[in-house]
Amino acid sequence: MVDESISDEELDAVYRRMVDLFIDRANELTENNSPENVGMALLYAASRFNAHVVSQHAETLESYERDQAKAQDFFVAQYQQMLDENLEDYKQVYTKYANFIKKQ
Repeated sequence: MVDESISDEELDAVYRRMVDLFIDRANELTENNSPENVGMALLYAASRFNAHVVSQHAETLESYERDQAKAQDFFVAQYQQMLDENLEDYKQVYTKYANFIKKQ
């Protein structure tokens, strides 16, 4: 159950811990799988879970169908923003530590 009285700071800390748990598990999976396959599995899992979330907010099939495009727009925009931010972060890291990054 979600506590509605949680502060924005507490919510952010919980969010970051969850993200770190997913990243830790993804890193473990790359021990026996390619990072590309792990990344695609994460994308698929996120889309599958978010489809479930959208369905849980719909009271009827009609409301689900009505809200589907809006949900798609939301998730695509969120992913685009997150990807842009993370690519920029990694560009900064790459630039700063270029001499230490192992070339594959």
